[in-house]
Amino acid sequence: MPEVQIMTGNAAAAQAAVLCDVQVVAAYPITPQSQLAEILSQYIEGGKLKAEYVRVEGEHSALTVCISASTVGARVFTATSANGLLYMHEQLHWAAGSRLPIVMCCVNRGVGAPWTIFNDQQDSVSQRDTGWIQIYCRNNQEILDTIIQAYRIAEAVYCPVMVAYDGFVLSHTMMPVEIPDAASVREFLPPYRPHTVVSPEDPRTLNAVLFPWRRANAQGVVCDGYMEMRHKLQAALERALDVIRETNDLYAARFGRDCGGLVWEYRMEDAEVVLTAMGSLASEATVAADLLREEGIRAGVAGIRVFRPFPADDVRRVFRKAAAVCCFEKAISYGYEGALCTEIKGALYGTGVSFPIHNYICGLGGRDVKASELAQAVRESLTDMAAGRVRTRAMWLNCVTE
Repeated sequence: MPEVQIMTGNAAAAQAAVLCDVQVVAAYPITPQSQLAEILSQYIEGGKLKAEYVRVEGEHSALTVCISASTVGARVFTATSANGLLYMHEQLHWAAGSRLPIVMCCVNRGVGAPWTIFNDQQDSVSQRDTGWIQIYCRNNQEILDTIIQAYRIAEAVYCPVMVAYDGFVLSHTMMPVEIPDAASVREFLPPYRPHTVVSPEDPRTLNAVLFPWRRANAQGVVCDGYMEMRHKLQAALERALDVIRETNDLYAARFGRDCGGLVWEYRMEDAEVVLTAMGSLASEATVAADLLREEGIRAGVAGIRVFRPFPADDVRRVFRKAAAVCCFEKAISYGYEGALCTEIKGALYGTGVSFPIHNYICGLGGRDVKASELAQAVRESLTDMAAGRVRTRAMWLNCVTE
């Protein structure tokens, strides 16, 4: 029988790693991820998790260890935050290009300079083009459930998965979390079957330099060039959309909790104005939608759970009846607007959609974002829309911009 414990988001992530029987953990401490690495080291030292904990000198090395261990057939886990994730950047590309099913938690934190230890999503969003699947969690229960799902997803399509959750807002906040039975998780999560075999009897060179064109190897077999390998990674990420949906449905049927697949909905049945965001900010938006409903404004929330691969079809389906969209983001693509807003506009392009989409940048560096502030932003957007005023740039919520 499952048990319920009150725990932090970091503790929930550590518990998920135990349930998934990870075999190698490599991590370097960085606030607010440090607690997660500490809990896992205690679990391994105390025998709760039978795994190797590899102490490294930095985040680049942590992911390098995971790449090596995954290549030879181990199920691996790591976690980081902010500048630690940026330090991994080269190896993020390497893990994806090697088609390794690594699962990593990004405990979202603003990046320097200037320094901050507090939350926004600039770190993970800035790594969107590295070939990793990115899934965002709205609460601690979803952290545990998503990590379990992430291993099944990663090992089905052979792509790494980044599970992102907000630093301090979730990582250090205690919430009730239902812990599934370990035997049930093992039934849900098949053993990892590596696509590479490394043995003394069959020596080989991994990740050799590829030419731009296809060419025959020493045995006369025509092998892919660099571009074919990139295309296969893209195809795998596109296929992951269906795998993520199916995995979520199977998990919901087995454990009774539905994380929403690619895009989750709240009061969207008759919504005219849609609030959209990722992670805990989207959860806060549900409170704002309730406030607006009390005033007669038909508001709903579309929470983007999966940012990569981007769920364009689901966005088109969920947003199709909207009259207006307010997109709230804890990150920005400097010089333009929030990346999520750009992606939503791109998904809707060519569909005949004509409703306005207003973008709000908020919560950078841990600045508090209240439901009342989200609701007020929606009111201001609706006023501008009714007056025919067109916005050409993102607005900064709760920020002095003079």
